[in-house]
Amino acid sequence: MEKITCFKAYDIRGELIKQLDENVAYRVGRAFASYLKAKSVVVGSDVRHTARPLKLALSAGLIDGGAKVYDLGMAGTEEIYFATKHLGVDGGIEVTASHNPINYNGMKLVKAGSVPISGDSGLHAIRDLAQSYDDDDINARLASYGETVSQDAFLSGESSVKDLNLLESKAYERVSCVNDYILHLCEYVNLRKFKSLKLVVNSGNGAAGHIIDALELLFAHQNIPIEFIKVHHTADGNFPNGIPNPLLPENRADTGDAVLAHGADMGIAWDGDFDRCFLFDEKGEFIEGYYIVGLLAQAFLTKEKGASIIYDPRVFWNTEDIVNNAGGKPIKSKTGHAFIKERMRKEDAVYGGEMSAHHYFRDFAYCDSGMIPWLLVAELLCTSGKPLSELVKERIALYPSSGEINYTVTDAGQTIKRIIQRYEPEAQLVDKTDGIGMEFGTWRFNLRKSNTEPVIRLNVESKGDIALMQAKTKELASYILE
Repeated sequence: MEKITCFKAYDIRGELIKQLDENVAYRVGRAFASYLKAKSVVVGSDVRHTARPLKLALSAGLIDGGAKVYDLGMAGTEEIYFATKHLGVDGGIEVTASHNPINYNGMKLVKAGSVPISGDSGLHAIRDLAQSYDDDDINARLASYGETVSQDAFLSGESSVKDLNLLESKAYERVSCVNDYILHLCEYVNLRKFKSLKLVVNSGNGAAGHIIDALELLFAHQNIPIEFIKVHHTADGNFPNGIPNPLLPENRADTGDAVLAHGADMGIAWDGDFDRCFLFDEKGEFIEGYYIVGLLAQAFLTKEKGASIIYDPRVFWNTEDIVNNAGGKPIKSKTGHAFIKERMRKEDAVYGGEMSAHHYFRDFAYCDSGMIPWLLVAELLCTSGKPLSELVKERIALYPSSGEINYTVTDAGQTIKRIIQRYEPEAQLVDKTDGIGMEFGTWRFNLRKSNTEPVIRLNVESKGDIALMQAKTKELASYILE
């Protein structure tokens, strides 16, 4: 077989047909089960047309690798995290491309306890094992579960692996953990403290809608006065309203406009597999993820005095200030889910947050969730009696931030070296936790290079001086692009 190229540093992600198809998915499943010596694995898939055929081929490989497969059907990534721990299985795999273009798909893999599998903890070994299987053997095994479909049929959602054949193997079972998952989500808040709220929820035609529906039923049953205004709610692999990626400014208007049109208290939008949520205040304004980290840290420290809070090194002055003032322990970690989760386990941290809207929770197997954050913020709205804009306004003024700005450069390494030479002599503090961070008393910046493309990512923040932050951002941009 040609070299498998869809394995990345933390997950599997690739262009359909060219890098990822049913043959590769089968190989991944078989190698995953064999490498982990897994006897049971839970699988799920997002709404993309190819997600189900890839998941069925993956399941066939898992079965041939010696594992019993529990299929959640259409599910978000965090449902896999929950089910892996809840069911006590040996691993979990979500078939998803999250916010990537429509001609991509991928997989996120965890082992027992929902511990992440990355390049230095087994992902590369799984890739090498998947690569090693004999082509004729793989083709024969796949054929035993059905018959090959055309590329066009695969892209439209047809599978070479028939689920009836999987069911007949007795090693494949359809299951649901939705009810248990919903009850677990509600353990993070006191629903009796909830007052009347109107929330705009934008699933982006991704996988979040069925969880909102389940929560809506639970709230109605318990007389919790929350009204959901649903936008792009129906799961649709064609993504008629664009790929769900609320980090892109052009994708925010539908949520913000709905907040204003309905007089809502808050807007919530998710990416395709809903492991990230993005919040909008009652004025329809997008709230940068950085300030949500501070809000959630404060919420947890109210519940658990002295707890450890993990944060990423891109922007953190606001988070550190909140955690220190609340008597918590702020701990900086390298950016990325594998690093954050590992550090959280080491420190027994109750919460970890990244400015990119990944939020991690100790009681959620140290995994990230796109549902727990908005529930916690909704509780804060009710208990504080303040609108979301007021909750974050003071923090934004105290620590204004540029947000992450990406620059395409010819040589990222040389560009960063040039910036270091320019600014290091003046820096009061140099931090190499992730990329290069420098502090200059009243302002600081972090500059990191992408692992996958010739891009460097800049973040700038200041202490109470938005003009200084803007001026330094412009100054750094001129040096980066010179």
